[in-house]
Amino acid sequence: MKKLKMVNNIRAQLIDLTPVLQSQGRRRSLSFKLFLALCLNLVIAPTVLAATGGTISRVNAYAIGLLGLVTVGLAIYLMMVMLQPERF
Repeated sequence: MKKLKMVNNIRAQLIDLTPVLQSQGRRRSLSFKLFLALCLNLVIAPTVLAATGGTISRVNAYAIGLLGLVTVGLAIYLMMVMLQPERF
């Protein structure tokens, strides 16, 4: 129960940061995008760990969460390349 409250607190903090990040007019750097991905992984990894029933280790849950983020990111990038090839 304590972990669930901590995860909900992290989610609320990330939601509070969203308008600030969207208001920036400049392009975000790669390091900032990686930082956001790792923060998002803090929300995803406990969900993965809970879904497996604790049969995998915490390190494996974080690795699976990060792998999922990379997979979704590549899928979005490839769809954009297919739909708007003139931009690339």
